[in-house]
Amino acid sequence: MTVMESITMRKLMTAVALTCAAPLASANTLSVCVFDVIGANGDVFNLMRDYALNLKAEGVDLELKPYTDEGVAVGDFNAGQCDAVAATDLRTRPFNRFTGSVSAVGALPSYENLETLLATLAQPKAASLMKEGGFEVMGIFPVGAGYLFVNDRSIDTAGELAGKRMATLDYQKDAIHMVNYVKATVVPSDITNFAGKFNNGSVDTAYAPAFAYEALELYKGLEPDGGVVDYPLAQLTAQIIVRDEALADETAQKAREIAFSMYPQVMDLIASQEAAIPDDKWIRIPDADIRGYQEMFRENRLEMRDGVNSAPSVYHPKMLTLMANIRCASNPSASECTADNRE
Repeated sequence: MTVMESITMRKLMTAVALTCAAPLASANTLSVCVFDVIGANGDVFNLMRDYALNLKAEGVDLELKPYTDEGVAVGDFNAGQCDAVAATDLRTRPFNRFTGSVSAVGALPSYENLETLLATLAQPKAASLMKEGGFEVMGIFPVGAGYLFVNDRSIDTAGELAGKRMATLDYQKDAIHMVNYVKATVVPSDITNFAGKFNNGSVDTAYAPAFAYEALELYKGLEPDGGVVDYPLAQLTAQIIVRDEALADETAQKAREIAFSMYPQVMDLIASQEAAIPDDKWIRIPDADIRGYQEMFRENRLEMRDGVNSAPSVYHPKMLTLMANIRCASNPSASECTADNRE
């Protein structure tokens, strides 16, 4: 073999080696459609950057694509434009009904309850529940408790919601059921326009985590006589959904553990967002009213578990039972903890 032939052969072997290695490298690179209402400068996108950095140590590279329209992000994921999607559980529920039920109305009244739940879901014994219909949950992050923003401070009981116009996400079947239950008026909305409707007075109430007070300027809609009802209607989360075959089981489990390890970091952010709402804007409600809300929510969760009384069948029975056990462990004297129809 001549020197020239030897060089040519080495080049050919190198090219073959690189070609064979390429699938192995790309197999651990995932494109992620990331919804953040603010875009690439938002808190969720920055959180995903940190998550991606932590996952890189496990040999997984995430290529993050920002979206300010959640419907488009999920649509692109469905169309195969991304390997994974990070969006609110309100949108990811069709991919996993179990984890999509974390935001069930009134199911987790405290952040301590939420932490216990997310710690449980990050355990290997919960791995089988993270898969459904060819998809897998590879991480869950808190977004913050959902609060009721009202343009009139007198709207501080369920009875006073009757006839009020409520911005309601048109794909959130459980919220629509609750609005109808309290005899309020559903005003179909989505994440991109509900804030504008509240701020311009098109609706009387809106439901959102604390970050929306400043980021979406909901403080404008509170003027001059509005406020934020200081009771968590639900615990909202962002969930990362990936196609089941995209990650090995061990890697997907490690990804969930990494997500939960970031819980303190995320909660510090949420605490700062809630602290940004002036104290005089919070509407405190009596304990007796809270107990009434809890029972109302429990009845509605059961209806939306079983699909009865015109309620949609939305919530996963196992998730409701798990959250009921967590609530009763933290508050065993609650009436629901001895009720025959406990979740």
